[in-house]
Amino acid sequence: MTMTRRSSLAVGCMAAGAAFAATSLTQTALAATAKEIDRDAAQSLQSLQTLYRINPVAESISKQARGILVFPKIVKAGLGIGGSYGEGALREGGKTVGNYSSASASFGLQIGAQAYGYAVFFMNDKALQYLKDSKGWEIGVGPTVVVVNEGVAKNLSSTTLKDDAYAFIFGQQGLMAGVSIEGSKVSRIKR
Repeated sequence: MTMTRRSSLAVGCMAAGAAFAATSLTQTALAATAKEIDRDAAQSLQSLQTLYRINPVAESISKQARGILVFPKIVKAGLGIGGSYGEGALREGGKTVGNYSSASASFGLQIGAQAYGYAVFFMNDKALQYLKDSKGWEIGVGPTVVVVNEGVAKNLSSTTLKDDAYAFIFGQQGLMAGVSIEGSKVSRIKR
């Protein structure tokens, strides 16, 4: 096989992956109304109860949070080029105060599809206001977000909570390995 043919094959595979990801993500985006997003966000908070039983620090964080941004279902797909998309709700005091989308793009060695959810607990008014004022917040830029996994959770207590926000990933299903929310762009949905 010549280099030109290999390059053409690689470009074709990447284009097919992008088309697959775009089709999957567009169908997800069109399906949700504001009420459906709010309902799914409330259900996601219920699913976090399992997390609270496993890790009491998560429950402590939720009680101290000024707001919780919940994305009940993010769909991620890729074949060389990938992307993810989902819609969620910002909740304050148990009420939804806005709807948001989460989107990302990625390049590299990847193949498959998966679904997962995540919640970001905003610990101070400054971080929460940053989200509300931004025209599109990229996770990893702006307020400090700590993704809480088992290792991080062991070192957290209500007295060590010093960061702007803490994120929990839950409900991972699918064929891709690992989930990262860093670089995801969170934008307010105006309906």
